[in-house]
Amino acid sequence: MSAPEVLMDGVVFGESPRWHAGRLWFSDWGANQVIALGAAGGHEVVVSVPSFPMCIDFLPDGRLLVVDSARRRILRHEPDGSLVEHADLSKISEKPWNEIVVDDRGNAYVNTIGFDFPGGDFAPGLVVLVTPEGDVDEVADNLAFPNGMAISPDGATLIVAESYANQLTAYGIGADGRLGDRRVWAPTPGDHPDGICMDTEGAVWYADVGNQHCVRVREGGDVLATIDLDHGAFACALSRGEEPRLFVVGQAWGGPAPTQPSGRVVAFPAPAPGAGRP
Repeated sequence: MSAPEVLMDGVVFGESPRWHAGRLWFSDWGANQVIALGAAGGHEVVVSVPSFPMCIDFLPDGRLLVVDSARRRILRHEPDGSLVEHADLSKISEKPWNEIVVDDRGNAYVNTIGFDFPGGDFAPGLVVLVTPEGDVDEVADNLAFPNGMAISPDGATLIVAESYANQLTAYGIGADGRLGDRRVWAPTPGDHPDGICMDTEGAVWYADVGNQHCVRVREGGDVLATIDLDHGAFACALSRGEEPRLFVVGQAWGGPAPTQPSGRVVAFPAPAPGAGRP
């Protein structure tokens, strides 16, 4: 695999990359910013939310959703630039809320890891369904640190990275948006999958912080490709169309804290473009 193209340095804590409208969007949790990064260079801060974590995705009409974990809610970025509350998550759990993925109907799936991290005693996490109207209902439980999530191109399957179970776990998505038919989509022995994305060939890319790599797997667990990095890989996203690229956000993790922000966004050529959601 060729050396990565460095698109941005000086990120404090990058996470939750999303390819949207021809740009790479991601959250800098450390700077409390959502950033849109142009394919030809240059970036803008779209919105600031004082929250850690702070994952993002988009409604079908293009409006941005931001998980404000600090206040246990989802915010919606309106066309006039305002931020309004989209859903209240506090009645389900007061523990940190993490990843979000939105389907083509505007249903959002959001997970909570179930315990305070770092330092808290482990407890299982869960996934909620948030309707376009903002109603919230638990649809999956007993997940070992649920992390990145992706929805298949046909909208029929939700895949969740279970970081502490070393696997990708799948659910069938019903007509009402509820989840069922839980199964192991792919084991990831020795890896703790974090952020994930799907491609047009039905494979999943997952990022692994501790092992400093991204891995492409097919259903069942066959490894198709591995990309090694020199820093922790927290999440990844794929561009769409011709000449696809895999974007990876990450930073130094473990050991002495760096004196300067170590986060960066890099890109690699990819064998297939992104598909499904996000």
